[in-house]
Amino acid sequence: MDMHPKKRIEIIVEAPAIHRLTAALETAGVTGYSILPVLAGRGSTGSWTRDGLVGGAGQMVMLICITDAGRVEAILADVMRLLSRQIGIVTVGDVAVVRGERF
Repeated sequence: MDMHPKKRIEIIVEAPAIHRLTAALETAGVTGYSILPVLAGRGSTGSWTRDGLVGGAGQMVMLICITDAGRVEAILADVMRLLSRQIGIVTVGDVAVVRGERF
């Protein structure tokens, strides 16, 4: 089976910022992504949970996209302009995909 090397970008951000984030990604040419709820976590300010939160304020989501390595810097430049004013975590890792033409 042929495997194709790609980069996986994961971004955790406050839920109200997700529409601006997806717009920035689409402007940068990202053609696909998935968004998942983040239920709880722990960071430099301690533990948190979305239990008891009403509405989107204070809730966190994770966006995942897969792209070619050569596009990562341009994508992250747009993302970091947005996140400079938001709470957010960005990670980039190596992955291998089976259907490389889809990314």
